[in-house]
Amino acid sequence: MPQIPYWKPKVRLGGPRKKNIVIIGAQWGDEGKAKMVDVLTEGVDLVARYQGGSNAGHTVVTGGKKFVFHQIPSGILHSGKQCVIGNGVVLDPLALLEEIEVLTAAGVKVRDRLLISNRAHLLMPYHRLLDGASELRKGSGKIGTTNRGIGPAYMDKMARIGLKVADLFEPAYFRQKLTTAVKEKNFWLKGYFGQKGVSAGKIADQYLKLAPKIHPLVTDTTQYLWARLRAGDNLLAEGAQGTLLDVDFGTYPYVTSSSASVGGVCTGLGIGPQWLDEIYGVAKAYTTRVGEGPFPSEMDAAFAEKIRRRGGEYGATTGRPRRCGWLDLPALKFACRINGFTGILLTKLDVLSYLRTIKLCVGYRIGNRVIGDFPAGLQELARCKPVYRDMKGWEGDLSRASKLSDLPGEARRYLDYVEKAIGVPITWVSVGPDRAQIFPKA
Repeated sequence: MPQIPYWKPKVRLGGPRKKNIVIIGAQWGDEGKAKMVDVLTEGVDLVARYQGGSNAGHTVVTGGKKFVFHQIPSGILHSGKQCVIGNGVVLDPLALLEEIEVLTAAGVKVRDRLLISNRAHLLMPYHRLLDGASELRKGSGKIGTTNRGIGPAYMDKMARIGLKVADLFEPAYFRQKLTTAVKEKNFWLKGYFGQKGVSAGKIADQYLKLAPKIHPLVTDTTQYLWARLRAGDNLLAEGAQGTLLDVDFGTYPYVTSSSASVGGVCTGLGIGPQWLDEIYGVAKAYTTRVGEGPFPSEMDAAFAEKIRRRGGEYGATTGRPRRCGWLDLPALKFACRINGFTGILLTKLDVLSYLRTIKLCVGYRIGNRVIGDFPAGLQELARCKPVYRDMKGWEGDLSRASKLSDLPGEARRYLDYVEKAIGVPITWVSVGPDRAQIFPKA
């Protein structure tokens, strides 16, 4: 049978243009995506969030100041850059207005540079109540959510009973849909979870009162992005959470409720895949995760606490301590394959300094078998025991390094080994929290 040639258009839409970039977490979230977005924003015109919600906690440190973003794209710190909250995000308008106020008080201009998709779904007060009640009822089998209501909001979206941002500006319709939704939510809150119910009237009054505050920011962002891209402007798409929390490819059911991998970019922004040029995965030099679920390369408690203190491994949204482990190469290779990464942005290399030995998880042992792939089944992953390769550690503070040659030889060998193992180039290396503590590996 003759091989079908790969077809590629000679002229891409809009003619010659600048590259569009996607930033995706390559692990269980908290990899340092916000810092990479902040650094790469300098070379783009637009920054857009495409999934997740206020459960995200993206931290940027610049000039000694710390900024934590939950729904607003991290690129908002750069003047002149347009930021977009896409339709794939579940929007908490109350939290958004608070975030805008905090940034404005810090001297960051937001309202003239932020647009919100009219197709984004709204996160409602009952979503938070249901999230918390569900986690409480599960007890030891809890998923470990942030209790921000993200899962229930996405559930309503898929069940076709959700409320959209556009609905806020149709008061009668909004009240009608909300009344129907609240009847169902109160059935579950009262009858199943034994909680107090909510008032549709009070929620409607609250949300319709704030509608005028966000109305100037709302537009058809799919049309807006298409026009800007066609005009030659370029985009940086910012993801939340990470590939191993993706609802399809993550450690289900200990996952988020959205597509945190590359597929979520197109569905969450309304742009075609032909616009995506560079897809960067962000990974720590070790591995962390928050909440429940299997974690094959997890360190013992005492050593994990040492790394946690060094790396400041506490959730930006919840403050919860993160579980810490050695770099899991099978999991990282899986993320590279799923997303088609063109480069890896490796963060927190400095945290591993002064360790005599650094371990790398290069495979898993299940009984008498050794596998190198990331299992799909939760029970199989839970049975996995890490197979480690030991590498010599290095001495010295890396925080002042500004180029690859500034790193100790052992640190460079560590980077080279990881790069070869995953088959994707490490394009950037981060050695501290500040936006200046980063340099290209090449």
